[in-house]
Amino acid sequence: MASTRIHRHVNASRASVYRALLDARAIATWKVPDGMTSHVHEFDPREGGAFRISLTYDAPTATGKTTAHTDTYHGHFAKLVKDEQVVEVTEFETQDPALRGKMTITFTLVDAVGGGTDVLAVHEGLPSGVPPADNEEGWRMSLAKLAAYVEAG
Repeated sequence: MASTRIHRHVNASRASVYRALLDARAIATWKVPDGMTSHVHEFDPREGGAFRISLTYDAPTATGKTTAHTDTYHGHFAKLVKDEQVVEVTEFETQDPALRGKMTITFTLVDAVGGGTDVLAVHEGLPSGVPPADNEEGWRMSLAKLAAYVEAG
């Protein structure tokens, strides 16, 4: 199983970034790659709390992992360290064996030299059917949206 590691500097405090990692409305705004829309079905932002989210492709020709045009995943918050770290365990809702399996996503927040926050997102346990380059590109898009979201205040 593959993994990706993405770093992003954000011109906002760790507290602001942490809040955006645990707010359903914020998640629907930033945790979605370009060319997709997000729908948060369930979101319980506490350690052990569950979530379920669907990402739907805007282009009718794109193929989803769950349905024709949608990727749905569910999971739970495995670890929360206030203003420092969020660890999620997720899995796609799919019938495709190449896309099955639990994945761990860890967001680590540290004060950046010169101000702001450095965000490290590590996505481990990618199923064989998810190309790491595609996963990395999607995370880069999402973290850019996270930065824009928290920097706007």
